Amino acid sequence: MRKILVTNALPYANGPIHMGHLLGYIQADIWVRAMRAMGHDVTYVCADDAHGTAIMLRAEANGISPEQQIANVQKEHERDFSGFGISFDHYDSTHSETNKSRSQEIYLKNRDANNIAIRPVTQLFDPEKQMFLSDRFIKGACPKCKSPDQYGDSCEVCGTTYNATELIDPRSTLSGATPVEKSSDHYFFKLPNFSEYLQKWTRDEGRLPVSIANKLDEWFEAGLADWDISRDAPYFGFEIPDAPNKYFYVWVDAPIGYMSSFENYIKTKRPDLNFDDYWKKDSENEVYHFIGKDIVYFHALFWPAMLEGANYRTPTGLFVNGFLTVNGQKMSKSRGTFIKAETYLEHLNPEYLRYYFASKLSDKVEDSDLNLDDFIQKVNSDLVGKVVNIASRCAKFINKDFNNTLSANCVESDLVQSFIDAGDSIAKAYEEREFSSAIREIMALADRANQYIDEKKPWALAKQEGQEQQVHEVCSVGINLFRQLAIYLAPVLPTLATQVQAFLQLESFDFASRKQILASHEIAQFEPLMQRVDPKAVTAMVDASKDSLAATTETPKAEKKKDKKTEKKVEAPAATDNSEIIKIDDFLKVDLRVAQVLEAAIVDGSDKLLQLTLDVGEAEPRNVFSGIREFYQPEDLKGKLVVMVANLAPRKMRFGISNGMVLAAGNGEGVWVISPESGAKAGDKVS
Repeated sequence: MRKILVTNALPYANGPIHMGHLLGYIQADIWVRAMRAMGHDVTYVCADDAHGTAIMLRAEANGISPEQQIANVQKEHERDFSGFGISFDHYDSTHSETNKSRSQEIYLKNRDANNIAIRPVTQLFDPEKQMFLSDRFIKGACPKCKSPDQYGDSCEVCGTTYNATELIDPRSTLSGATPVEKSSDHYFFKLPNFSEYLQKWTRDEGRLPVSIANKLDEWFEAGLADWDISRDAPYFGFEIPDAPNKYFYVWVDAPIGYMSSFENYIKTKRPDLNFDDYWKKDSENEVYHFIGKDIVYFHALFWPAMLEGANYRTPTGLFVNGFLTVNGQKMSKSRGTFIKAETYLEHLNPEYLRYYFASKLSDKVEDSDLNLDDFIQKVNSDLVGKVVNIASRCAKFINKDFNNTLSANCVESDLVQSFIDAGDSIAKAYEEREFSSAIREIMALADRANQYIDEKKPWALAKQEGQEQQVHEVCSVGINLFRQLAIYLAPVLPTLATQVQAFLQLESFDFASRKQILASHEIAQFEPLMQRVDPKAVTAMVDASKDSLAATTETPKAEKKKDKKTEKKVEAPAATDNSEIIKIDDFLKVDLRVAQVLEAAIVDGSDKLLQLTLDVGEAEPRNVFSGIREFYQPEDLKGKLVVMVANLAPRKMRFGISNGMVLAAGNGEGVWVISPESGAKAGDKVS
């Protein structure tokens, strides 16, 4: 029996859980349930990520304290997770005394090991709010085109990027005051101290998906930089020891919340567990983090480095999921596809979504699409039409004609045994997080079970005199086959599994219990187990999402630009934010040109975009925003020749004007910018 600690990425405590979040939590929960069903000792914890400027400002806007803000949101999060059957043993908050103590301890150990540096940083300061301002809290006139009301990093009108100190007549969006430049000492974690260690750690077999490890190599090649781990007061978080008015940046204490949540679980519910058995340096127990690919950098570099510097064990592995689209597009409030967990639960059975996600998920870092038409068809066809239908077709005869008792003889023992034997490969698929493979195998078994019943036709036999025993035996075989399918689907459909276990009156429903064939076994009266998805309910959910989100479309000005931590991505990365669907008969109108990247820069306020300055052989360079930051850093592209669509209409974006589209291609694990043939030069047409 393996002893395993599982955590999920911590949801941020300033908003509701939605479909994009649920993909990763449902994936983790299925794995936890499957590993438990195989007999392993699995502890599953999570917590709300409760610190940062965004939460402080949201609480202020709501007229409540930050503590009340995070308490209110935590109740909503726990309600939504419970509604989807996500089986946390303990759900905590990073704003706990346990997390404060553990965070300070890890910091002090790293400080004493010479892994902390202090140096001054100059920033704009709001004299009325008495706080330093990030770019998203500053506005003024663009220093180039003089357009008013621009943020502190780039102009939405002309596309110019600049430092906030260059703005004309800058003002704080929090108070309206004119900010002043002010220097402050910041605390830095010396990430380069761990460069050699991390290069080996990220390449340990099974630690990370290969595609992620390959991506991280780019950071090592560019050279790791010190990480700013401090924020100045006022800030909602934990104060740094021996540093008055300095607070840990939210990404310091957030992952430590994995440890403190487990620690609080031990204190409150499981005193038989030992913290060091899981977190000491030489622990043989396993620790896994299920996370989204947008936060890999923090979990694969900063987190293991902090743990190593404090002499703790590091995670056994990181399990990384992609983003979620709905109907092939990023989740949209206007289309009603930005669906909150709460809204879904008001209209549909949560097990529908668990099954649909399971049918899509694998161990690869791939994006998933929730196609609502396919969702309806798959659930109705697979769960209702194939699986539940088996019990419905057979149980009525057992209940009515055979005193609720299965036959003493299993006339198709080879068929039933083949279903039992299939459990080994299904269990292996679950363990390797190849859920889609497991679902395919289970549904293939369901097809075989239905084929058997169709061939034997117990409803026809029941009308023939003297065929009672055959009806009994055929229906008993059908119930045995159904039992196997329900056991295999239990990690995905825990509520259905509980209902089936009660119907079949079984003490155990784990994977090992499948090996005993049910003979002369009494069952309960059959009751309908699952209804078909009503397309009207899906439509109602989409309509309700439009209505419920209309009031929250406008957010406080201070929150419109979110930093990397508060921006919860739910969309798949596109080749560029200028992407347009081109009709086939318009294809020949597309003007493809070779372009040279003169400059490339990160777009502050977006973890998806890079801003590219392109030489296309014209008098003036082109400004293009491209959604490839997940796969490229600015230094990767500078001087590179790329192919672009040169005749797209300019598009006004929040960050500026994008005048073209850079072409890129992907395979589910990565995206690559398309380059022209050797010898090409800027401005050449591409045919």
